[in-house]
Amino acid sequence: MRLPLISGFSNKKPRASTVLTCYLRQCREPPWTSFFIKYNSVEDDQWGKSHFNWKVGESNYHILRTGCFPYVKYHCTKRQPQDLTIEDNFFRFIKVINLGIPCLAYGVAATFLIKHTEFVCTSNGKVEIYFLYPEDKGSKY
Repeated sequence: MRLPLISGFSNKKPRASTVLTCYLRQCREPPWTSFFIKYNSVEDDQWGKSHFNWKVGESNYHILRTGCFPYVKYHCTKRQPQDLTIEDNFFRFIKVINLGIPCLAYGVAATFLIKHTEFVCTSNGKVEIYFLYPEDKGSKY
């Protein structure tokens, strides 16, 4: 049984897509960003997606996403929408034929390489996200 959170937020985990959207809004729709979220911090509602468009406010992002246990890794680049079906299927195929081993190795390595954390505010509370290094929030490119 989960205990209720004192802060007034729900005790349900936020969706990974919600954390993604909230972070991009929180950073005022940056031109790019790259971060990790721990699997146990979110409900993984984007499982199986590797390369896709994501609309936030006035911006569209090309999202490269991979599971790298114990994290989900997002790389987001502001770009015009385009059909990413072929790329998405290609990346998924590569992960399957490699049995996910490179993804697992990336997650283990990231555990040692992560140097910076931030919090994303969602309606379900704060979620900690992880970076290999701090990002320049004012960057135009």
